[in-house]
Amino acid sequence: MQAFRTRLRASSLAVLLVLGTALVLYAETSETSPSSPKVNINTASVTELSYLPRLGSKVAARIVEHRKEKPFARPEELMEVKGIGEKLFVTLKPYVTVSGPTTLNAKVRSASSSRRSAPTSAKEKSSNTVPSGKGR
Repeated sequence: MQAFRTRLRASSLAVLLVLGTALVLYAETSETSPSSPKVNINTASVTELSYLPRLGSKVAARIVEHRKEKPFARPEELMEVKGIGEKLFVTLKPYVTVSGPTTLNAKVRSASSSRRSAPTSAKEKSSNTVPSGKGR
């Protein structure tokens, strides 16, 4: 029984050591190479802000005007800008930061535009949809 406990402790320590090492290595690589390109909303130009999905030059200009009055402390403060609601912010959030350099250098196309491509026919509708109308 004593030998089993010793092996169990040794195995547990080995697993913890491997996991700890992996965590440290992951943290180092995530700091040096960002997982996705970002736009710093406190320093980006109107053109760079326009690279964000579903954001045009007018709203980008409003962001620049807003930050002249008060720099952004958190990305969520973008929703204070006219034209950016919660739904749009959810789309922008993965690409927005308030510190560091702007690394996004091309327009991001949103995936929602591809959903509009072809309307679904009546045959393609699911069989478990509830019919509308007077039903009891």
